[in-house]
Amino acid sequence: MAPIRIIIDTDPGQDDAVALLLALASPDELTVEAVTTVGGNTGIENTTRNAAAILELAGRSDIPLYRGCDIPLVRPPLRAEHVHGESGLDGAALPPPSKQAEATHAVDFLTDYLRAQPQGAITLVTLAPMTNIALALRKAPDIAPRIARIVSMIGACFEGGNITPNAEFNAFVDPEAAKIVFGAGIPMVVLPLDVTHQMAATAARLAAIRAVDNAAARCVAGMLGFSERFDLKKFESDGAPLHDPCTIGWLLRPDLFQGREVNICVETQGEFCAGTTIVDYWRVTGRAPNALYLRDGNADGFYALLTERLARLG
Repeated sequence: MAPIRIIIDTDPGQDDAVALLLALASPDELTVEAVTTVGGNTGIENTTRNAAAILELAGRSDIPLYRGCDIPLVRPPLRAEHVHGESGLDGAALPPPSKQAEATHAVDFLTDYLRAQPQGAITLVTLAPMTNIALALRKAPDIAPRIARIVSMIGACFEGGNITPNAEFNAFVDPEAAKIVFGAGIPMVVLPLDVTHQMAATAARLAAIRAVDNAAARCVAGMLGFSERFDLKKFESDGAPLHDPCTIGWLLRPDLFQGREVNICVETQGEFCAGTTIVDYWRVTGRAPNALYLRDGNADGFYALLTERLARLG
């Protein structure tokens, strides 16, 4: 079967970087056609530089990189340097990349590139606030049929939120953008906190990654060792959640995840509710499903996959 053609929209961030490496290590299943960046975990200068550094680390400087929006559609920016460090990739110890972003803005690239594709040709993977995707859809609604699906790390239901009591970070940073994307009629696959919180980077799992002992694995172990200090204290668990790589994990091994088709809408109003993903998990509203919502995952299988693929980058 031909590889799935994907574009990754991202704001690296350590877990974004791991997701990129997992995708880049899997060329038999995935063709990464481009990477687009957005402000989120840190500002756009950092996220773009970090994406370039990860592409170079994986030996894939040939993949085009496009710099996108730095701020949400209508809200002031919210960053997460308290989790990811000032660079967004603290713990990685990567040299400054020589790779540069293309001159074209990410939103213009998405609209022009998708318009040139046949129906259902491209899968979008979103690991960040959905600003770029929303603006592309608002600028060119005709691109929607060209998108086979959008696979996103976003939202939560049973786990509550990780930036407010109700909201997950990517949804909270730009809820207006998320509302546009969920309402665009494009098939969605959602990897929420409900499943990513099950993917704990325990000491044993990090040790297995460290034992691979190539540049990519050492980078991942260093990054996760840095970023987990925040979540270990927050969740009082034996390992921090690993969020964004679950999107790539699902594309590679959907059998590792379980969920159901539901309707999801995004709340944009209220002091305490903005950014909440309203998940009709029990189908009580009668609204038509618009997303496959994944609630459970096989953590051992996921980490075995991640470790095996990182070894391919040696």
